[in-house]
Amino acid sequence: MDLIAERGRRVSVEDLNTTKLLAHARKQADQRGFDDILIVDVDAHHHEAEHQKEFCQFIENEVLKQQVLQSFSKGRGNILPGMTGNQDMGGRVTRYPLRQTEKTDPAKVRDVELGHRWMDALGVDYSCLFPTQLLAAGMLTDAELEHELCWAYNRWLTEKVLPESNGRFYSMLALPLSEPEHALKHVEAFGSRPGVTGFLVTSVRTLPVHHNAYMKTYRAVEERGLALAFHSGINPGEPFFKSLNKFATVHALGFPFYNILHMTNWVSNGLCERFPKLPVIWIEAGLAWLPFLMQRLDHEHMLRPSEFPTLKKQPSDYMRDMYYASQPMEMTDMRGLECTFQMINAETQLLYSSDYPHWDFDVPSAIWDLPFLSEKAKHNILGGTASRLFNLPPRTEKQRENLIKHGNLKA
Repeated sequence: MDLIAERGRRVSVEDLNTTKLLAHARKQADQRGFDDILIVDVDAHHHEAEHQKEFCQFIENEVLKQQVLQSFSKGRGNILPGMTGNQDMGGRVTRYPLRQTEKTDPAKVRDVELGHRWMDALGVDYSCLFPTQLLAAGMLTDAELEHELCWAYNRWLTEKVLPESNGRFYSMLALPLSEPEHALKHVEAFGSRPGVTGFLVTSVRTLPVHHNAYMKTYRAVEERGLALAFHSGINPGEPFFKSLNKFATVHALGFPFYNILHMTNWVSNGLCERFPKLPVIWIEAGLAWLPFLMQRLDHEHMLRPSEFPTLKKQPSDYMRDMYYASQPMEMTDMRGLECTFQMINAETQLLYSSDYPHWDFDVPSAIWDLPFLSEKAKHNILGGTASRLFNLPPRTEKQRENLIKHGNLKA
C-alpha cells in the first residue's frame, strides 16, 4: 500500500480517492433518492492550476505567451495574484495539496473523470464548471494579460474538457471585463460553443459594471439566450479589509461585498430594464446580504426617486427577478433563512450550488432537508429551475416524470 506523509501522519493514497472521501454524501444521496431527482450544480470549481502549462499554450499574444511559460520554467508556479488565503483550515482540509495523488485512467481526461466521481457521490447530474485561480484575473493590473489568460482557458475548456464530459459538464466562461472590447470578443467567439450557457464576471474588482462601454457585451449575451453571472470572491489586499486580522472575517465580508457593489450599480442604473431578457445570476456570496440590500435600496428609492429615473418598480422587485446560487447558505437561524427564501422567491429563483471541492461546500441535502420548503420548491432549487434556464434534459425517466410533475418540463 502506498503511504505518503501528510502533516505529520501517514495516509494511504487509496484513502484520498474522491469516492471514498465522499462516502457519506453517497449514503445521503441513496437515503433521499437523489438519483431520481434531477440535480444541477451551478457552481463547481476546476483546479486549472494543474494544467496551466497546457492551457497557456493557447495564449495568442506570443510575447505574453513566452513570458508566462518562462515563469513556469523558473519555478514561479501560479501566475495569478493570491485570493484564497488560508483555506486549508490549519490542516483539517487536505484535498488541495494532495489531489494530484489520486489515480485516474491515462486514456481519459483527468478532470472529467475526477469530476464524475464527486458528482456521482453527491448525486449531481450536471455541473457548471468554473476556474479557481482565474477568478483572481480581475485583480490583474494588465488588462491584456487578463484577456489572454481567460481566452486560453476558455479555448482549452471548450475544446479539450467539455467535449469529453458526456454532456454532464457545462460552463459559464470567464469574462475578462477590464477591457470592454475584449469581453465582447469572448462572447462572439465562444457564445455558440457546445456546453457554454453563459459568461462569468469575476467580481473581485471595483469597476463600474453599468458603464456604457459594456452595453454591447451584455446585449450580445442576451441576444444569444445566454446567462450573465457574477461570481464573488475575496481580496485581502482591498483597502476596506486591511484592518481585519483574520481570514474568516475577510471571508465573511469579502464575498458579499463585491456582489453588493455590482448589484447596486446594476439595479440602480436600470440595467434590468435595459436587458429584460438577460438572466443574471449572483454566485458564492451566500444569501444573508439580500434582505439587507433589498430594504436599503427600496428605502433610498422611496426617499429619492429622482435618482432612479429608469426604474419602473422598486429595486427589490428587480432583485426578485434575478437568480441566486445557494452556497454558502447561512443556516444558523432557520427563521432568518426562511425569511430570506421568501424575500427572494427562492422556489423559482434559487439554484443549488455545491462549490465543490472548496472547504465550505454544500451537499444537496443542505437544500433537501430544509424543514420549511415544499416538495416542489426542493425539486426546483435542486435542479428544475436550472434545467429550464440552461436547457438541460433529464437523465432518467424518473427524473423526467418529476420535472413534469413540478412544472419544469412539458409532458
